[in-house]
Amino acid sequence: MSDYKKSLNLPDTSFPMKANLTQREPEMLRWWEENNIYGTMLEASGSRGSFRLHDGPPYANGHLHLGHALNKILKDITIKSRNIQGQQSVYVPGWDCHGLPIELKVEHELGEKKKEMPSYAVRRRCRQYADKFIDIQRKEFKRLGVLGDWDHPYKTMLPEYESATATELANFVEKGNVVRSKKPIYWCCSCQTALAEAEVEYADHKSPSIYVRFPLTDDRLKTVFENADPSRAYVIIWTTTPWTLPSNMAVALHPEFEYSLVEYEGSQYVLATELVESVAKACGWDMDGVKAMGTATGQQLELVKARHPFYDRESPLILGGHVTLDAGTGCVHTAPGHGREDYEVCLQYGIDIYSPLNDRGEYLDSVEFFAGLQVQKANPNVIEKVKEVGNLMGQADITHSYPHCWRCKKPVIFRATTQWFVSMEANELRQKALKAIRNDVEWIPSWGEERIYNMIEQRPDWCISRQRLWGVPILALLCEDCGEAWNDPEWMRDIAARFAKHPTGCDYWYEADMKDIVPEGLKCPKCGGQHWKRESDILDVWFDSGTSFAAVLEKRPELGFPADLYLEGSDQHRGWFHSSLLASIGTRGVPPYKAVLTHGYVVDGEGRKMSKSIGNGIELDEIISKHGAEIIRMWVSSVDYREDVRISAEIVNRLVDAYRRIRNTCRYLLGNLKDVAKADLVDVKDMDPLDRYALDVAARTHQRVQDAYRDYEFHKVFHSLHNLCSTDLSAFYLDILKDRLYSSAPASRARRSAQTALYHILLMLVQDMAPVLSFTAEEVFRHIPEALHPGAKSVFAFQLMDADAFLLDDADRKRWEAVLAARTEVTRAIEPLRKAGTVGHALDTAATLYASPELLEVLGGIGTDLRAVCIVSQLHLAPLADAPADLAQADIAECGKLAVSVAKAVGEKCERCWIYSDELGSDPEHPTLCPRCAAVMKELA
Repeated sequence: MSDYKKSLNLPDTSFPMKANLTQREPEMLRWWEENNIYGTMLEASGSRGSFRLHDGPPYANGHLHLGHALNKILKDITIKSRNIQGQQSVYVPGWDCHGLPIELKVEHELGEKKKEMPSYAVRRRCRQYADKFIDIQRKEFKRLGVLGDWDHPYKTMLPEYESATATELANFVEKGNVVRSKKPIYWCCSCQTALAEAEVEYADHKSPSIYVRFPLTDDRLKTVFENADPSRAYVIIWTTTPWTLPSNMAVALHPEFEYSLVEYEGSQYVLATELVESVAKACGWDMDGVKAMGTATGQQLELVKARHPFYDRESPLILGGHVTLDAGTGCVHTAPGHGREDYEVCLQYGIDIYSPLNDRGEYLDSVEFFAGLQVQKANPNVIEKVKEVGNLMGQADITHSYPHCWRCKKPVIFRATTQWFVSMEANELRQKALKAIRNDVEWIPSWGEERIYNMIEQRPDWCISRQRLWGVPILALLCEDCGEAWNDPEWMRDIAARFAKHPTGCDYWYEADMKDIVPEGLKCPKCGGQHWKRESDILDVWFDSGTSFAAVLEKRPELGFPADLYLEGSDQHRGWFHSSLLASIGTRGVPPYKAVLTHGYVVDGEGRKMSKSIGNGIELDEIISKHGAEIIRMWVSSVDYREDVRISAEIVNRLVDAYRRIRNTCRYLLGNLKDVAKADLVDVKDMDPLDRYALDVAARTHQRVQDAYRDYEFHKVFHSLHNLCSTDLSAFYLDILKDRLYSSAPASRARRSAQTALYHILLMLVQDMAPVLSFTAEEVFRHIPEALHPGAKSVFAFQLMDADAFLLDDADRKRWEAVLAARTEVTRAIEPLRKAGTVGHALDTAATLYASPELLEVLGGIGTDLRAVCIVSQLHLAPLADAPADLAQADIAECGKLAVSVAKAVGEKCERCWIYSDELGSDPEHPTLCPRCAAVMKELA
């Protein structure tokens, strides 16, 4: 290699070009763990106070998917960015361990053995199952680069957590919000348990739609309709749940609606006037044969007695504001044991809450015609019976949205059973929660406020009991003589305290002798009996996770109540956000969070839900094993999480390309800092104006990125970083800088000025990258030359840089905008010559810039080598008045007009810097070099 080739300051290549993320990331994970980088990050932070993010617990049953990754990485970005900004932010991960999914899995594994095992033995198998998947998921979360206190997570099945949950129930009881009553709730016949609204999913379901007539034999009908004949009069109802007809106890009308008595083919029918034609069509009537016999309001028909269509009992006409004219007949079949509104209206009339089913959804032996039949299969039998007695008026099948169990995916029913409820009205729980939603919480995005407000406003009492084993028991004693429940709050707290001391927590409830649980001499307050048994119901798992503020935030000294942020998927408006709010408002009077951030679901590239049957799913492990976790992290930051988030192979490949651009920019910056120390850096005010401008661009990006982190606008982080690296640096500044970096003397002020800018830009860039591209940022940080290294052990311990000193004032920035606009015009003028083959590279050209006076002053006074900025070999400035008449003129950034002429550069190309010069060979010792390069060679000799 010639001497002048050796003299080029080529960049250091010690930072690898290829990421090899699948190999390097595990190495970085080991380094983080061995050096306690999570602890190091926390120790370095705190100068600006603290920030508390509370982790919503994922369920411990299965490997992670992309939805988990989206959620956990969003949290990790938040935690890391807050710590870098000086707000100490610990991350305590948690797991939801109780509940039906795990219990069903264990049931499947145990098979018939379960029937022979005591309850505490089954519970321990559930505990083991949850622990197994906690270990699996913890490893998978760490593989994503998530830093946290992984050795000390919280688990809802830990004794101290179960104790806290049971104590919170006692607090609710003491407030008077917990009631035990018989009312209809969602019931899964397959899982044999009550369900909360958050555990119900809606899906299309095909149901029979039938019109049934109830005989109106009451003579009072004649006082309402003058021409009524009770011997041949009927009221018509419509239902899509024929199986509930055996439980019918009434027919509801709206007090203000108009009802008609019509006659058709010798029979008389009562139904809403507005719906006569639609009912006639559904029942196959010829409207020409329908005769109007009179009208009345629902109020006038109140308590007229109808007869059940196939049982010998009354079904009185009652009034209810829930009746609508949207469909049906305006006369609503009412089974109070199987409908919430039916239940409420029948309570007002003192009608029995009849629900003759067992836990499997089978009719009791007392149910004539249908005893032992499972209700989901009973519809054809009930329809046949209605038809047999002559009361079936019309029949069809409809597909409609119907509630299904969140776990087994089977249709659920409403069933009246004795359950435990948190009253929404006692102590104004509903109103306090609604007020807190409006006034005390920031909802991100803002639509979350309206969504949860509507849910709380309309929700019924919270059913907190479940007929299962794996969970926190409801602490209550049941009188075996009369069924009355007893649960004194102080006694409940005492039992809860024992959970905390027991090796397996609330297994104590199932293992302890009754004499240790029942207070001595306890008598039933209702009947005076002294025969007690344990309540066997457990708490709703949403109560478990909803009380995490008490079990975790208030118990862990590194945390605190309330949290600054809860961050989960949009489904948690009806889940964890919801239950946590009610639990905290009910016992503390304040919400458990100051802000709630919601993200969407992961969908495929076309916006469809991922499905095995469609074959459009992408596995998390598949992406990591091929591209590395860093690409997953970049994906999370690149999307607007407030909407559903798309991912596909094409999207991943685009991200890989974007990652490569960012990495190569870092590599370039590092490579040009190999021979500089802090003492060599140039004071900002003495730097070349171009370098000052580049610093200003990077500093403004730095500020935008840090603002985006604070505002949880992480997609702005990605796009700002990518634009900085690919456009502002690679396509502009670094392209211009190559000549100065490679051709100038190593210690020259021109080169040191450029290196100073690169150093500060690198520090800002690596700091801005760290919360998102954590593996790469740490790798870059560790490759910063020792002579320049900030000294922090990790990039996460490198506290936030103040970029204010790098900012230009508005006037300087405006001048540079004009220069950049002029550069664009030069590039545009060169392009035709390049396409024609006249020149091969911009350095083969000479450019003349004809500028109006104000612009000419800006270009001439910018203080840097304008030729280098435009990357041409020669550049001349001239007044616009001297421009040839055929040159096009452009408006330049409010500074005037510009015309550009381009020709082939004069002279010969310097063999070292490739710039054309008409002074080539002026130094006899270096006949192929320009004067600048010859001087550098002499300096290096």
